[in-house]
Amino acid sequence: MSGLSVQSLCFTYGAKQALDGVSFDVAPGEFCALLGPNGAGKSTLMSLLTRLFTTQQGRIRGAGHDLARTPRKALAQIGVVFQQTTLDLDLSVYRNLSYFAALHGISGREAHDRIMAALERLDMADRAHERARDLNGGHRRRTEIARCLIHRPSVLLLDEPTVGLDAAARRAITDHVHDLTSTEGLTVLWATHLSDEVRDSDRLIVLHQGRILADGNCGALRGPTPLPDYFLTLTGASA
Repeated sequence: MSGLSVQSLCFTYGAKQALDGVSFDVAPGEFCALLGPNGAGKSTLMSLLTRLFTTQQGRIRGAGHDLARTPRKALAQIGVVFQQTTLDLDLSVYRNLSYFAALHGISGREAHDRIMAALERLDMADRAHERARDLNGGHRRRTEIARCLIHRPSVLLLDEPTVGLDAAARRAITDHVHDLTSTEGLTVLWATHLSDEVRDSDRLIVLHQGRILADGNCGALRGPTPLPDYFLTLTGASA
């Protein structure tokens, strides 16, 4: 499978079971919302998908590559936006992206063209020479998304990417990322605890206490029940 595949994934912190037999596939070009309350295991899963943690049990494949056996090939096809910002706040937007391009062996005219294309894609080209420190939270997130597009990944992972943003900024970011699935064919896994970031047309996975409680089309899963109420019924958590 050229999208993302997770099979029988388990992970423990000492005696605490963080993930318990988690399995799912995300098809190429699909937006999949991983919805779960705080402590559900979302960040642990993201850490395993990005190889910040190594898998204790189970298998992960990204863009057709086994993350344990060929990690470089798998990670080369994955773009990541972490929960906490990873920008150098004292550098300009352009310099942040230029440094990232260099890490991937991209330089010169090719790097410039890719950087500007990514910034234009996220409506950030006019801010290329502003310091990251001077951006608001929403524009910093757009910069991080633009940055992770430079090496042209096929899979995009976002871990609570709208934390701390206001409603308008959250909507803009979710709209941008949804658009990437339809126009660029990116496979997206979007981890969140906020049900209003999930559309009825999205693939929805509900994670709670390390286990998947529901997996399918969001509109079909919730039926006539509003998603916050459906989520609350499944998990007993606020949405």
